[in-house]
Amino acid sequence: MAVTVKECLELQLLEVEMLLSMFPKRGEFSLDEDAVPSIQRYLRNAEGALPPQLEYRITLDVGETKVKVELQVLLPHMYPQVAPQLFARSDALHRQQQLQLNTRLASHISSLDSGDLCVCEAVQWLKDNSLPFLDNSKTSSECASKEVRVKEMLHRMWIYSHHIYRQELRKKIFDCAKKLNLTGFCLTGKPGVICVEGLRENCEEFWHDIRYPNWKHISCKHVENMETEGSIDNLRLFHGFEDLQFQAHGDYGLRNDYHMDLGQFLEFLKQHQSGHIFQILFGVEGKLSDN
Repeated sequence: MAVTVKECLELQLLEVEMLLSMFPKRGEFSLDEDAVPSIQRYLRNAEGALPPQLEYRITLDVGETKVKVELQVLLPHMYPQVAPQLFARSDALHRQQQLQLNTRLASHISSLDSGDLCVCEAVQWLKDNSLPFLDNSKTSSECASKEVRVKEMLHRMWIYSHHIYRQELRKKIFDCAKKLNLTGFCLTGKPGVICVEGLRENCEEFWHDIRYPNWKHISCKHVENMETEGSIDNLRLFHGFEDLQFQAHGDYGLRNDYHMDLGQFLEFLKQHQSGHIFQILFGVEGKLSDN
């Protein structure tokens, strides 16, 4: 007999209960406050629309020095019948070591029996197997500190969306940018524009995180790379991550469906040495009003 979405979601909630009992301390288990209630509402009325995919983060202390390793979890509606999306990260790991850790984790999870809950198993595997990667990272850092200082690369991404309205989406964008030490801005409205700048791996992780589970009508229109022998902070165009809201004059009804004022946006871009981006984003050359 085929397993239903409802049965899978019930199992996902059971696993969340187990994880909450394993990680009761503040900051160990991070879950959107409406995630579980939205699934419970669906289980009471399975004829309605599917709830958002369950997404949460677990922070582990690894080794005697209690190095922080974070496991990011995204569960398809049919998990555990299909594999979860798992991503482990730590500030103590270089990008290549983080990639190797996740490759080993994915290999272990794929070896388990299909249909079994496996997030708890992933947590235990990380506790037992992260330490060698962390030790290698420390050795690599010590060797690097003795070498000549290498050049750093600033990565800047210009992202275009049909619109950006939802509060939960905007919160995700700002939280992700802050976590990854990215500067730039998010322009709310229709259309919506996001700019992020920072280390390349952080920009790419931001791009991966905000696109999933399912953000349609979004594309990365342009990428800029600049190399420096000093700090990439000297190349940033933005000092923080700004919240931009330019609303055009006129009444657009009761819906939160306003179009942004392109003239004000062009002025903002020029103030940040980025006027050339206007044509890349919108396909037309920007001109400021004479008024």
